[in-house]
Amino acid sequence: MTISAVPARAVLEEACVLAGFDPAGAEPVRVAENEIWRLPGNVIVRIARAGQWKAAAREVLVARWLADNRVSAVRALPAEQPVEAAGRPVTFWAELPPHQIGTVMDVVTLLKQLHQLPVPDLPLNRLDPFVRVAERIGAATSLSEADRAWLRDRHAELRERWARRPAGLPECVVHGDAWVGNVVRTADGPVLLDFERASVGPPEWDLVSTAVAMTTTGAVTPAEYAEFCGAYGTDVTEWEGYELLAGARELRMTTYAAQHAATRPEWRAEAQYRVDCLRGRAEPRPWHWKGIM
Repeated sequence: MTISAVPARAVLEEACVLAGFDPAGAEPVRVAENEIWRLPGNVIVRIARAGQWKAAAREVLVARWLADNRVSAVRALPAEQPVEAAGRPVTFWAELPPHQIGTVMDVVTLLKQLHQLPVPDLPLNRLDPFVRVAERIGAATSLSEADRAWLRDRHAELRERWARRPAGLPECVVHGDAWVGNVVRTADGPVLLDFERASVGPPEWDLVSTAVAMTTTGAVTPAEYAEFCGAYGTDVTEWEGYELLAGARELRMTTYAAQHAATRPEWRAEAQYRVDCLRGRAEPRPWHWKGIM
């Protein structure tokens, strides 16, 4: 959801002054719901949504904890942060070297390192797979009211099942949104990004994203998935709670598309298709959903 860079620049300039950075020469990288800017000197500035102070602070703490434990992750700069500018939390990061999108094996390599760490004494929330789902359904005005009512019912069903989910692997720190879009590969190896959803919970939640990419969207081949499972040491699709977690992931992916389709007409067909898939109106899985944003 691209918006004007003019108000964002004012926020950027205020935040840079507060944190001791020079905003001269700043260039927008991505001006959307969360805004990303680049400063001269390989500094990346992330401007989060209003009301996201705790999440922004948690991202910085998690990044520093990972660095202390030698897990390859994007690096928070040694400034006092976040800072608040125009009611929005702003954080500062070291720019990554030249890189490309990560692979399934990059994801599992970093997840194994993350999941093996003891849970730290940090203000981490319990995992909630349904963060913002209700708000996204409410914003999905391109869908019919019947489809939105179905999504609300599905949300309520999955949330009730989550409360009595079966036992699985020992709980740990989970990334919360572990897929190839949140891992990049540099010349020195893979790097983990985006700790907005880092929390404590079942490691199966981090594994289910790759499983769903095979079973639901077809973005991962069976051979790639088999390699992923071999590297991690378990196959989450064989766990009795898999259908629950896969359903939650599918619901998140669908409501994300539907929310943005309300303001981006070019995504309405994809959002509707995802709803049709969940409601049994389309062909069987895998559905080969197209990327949004």
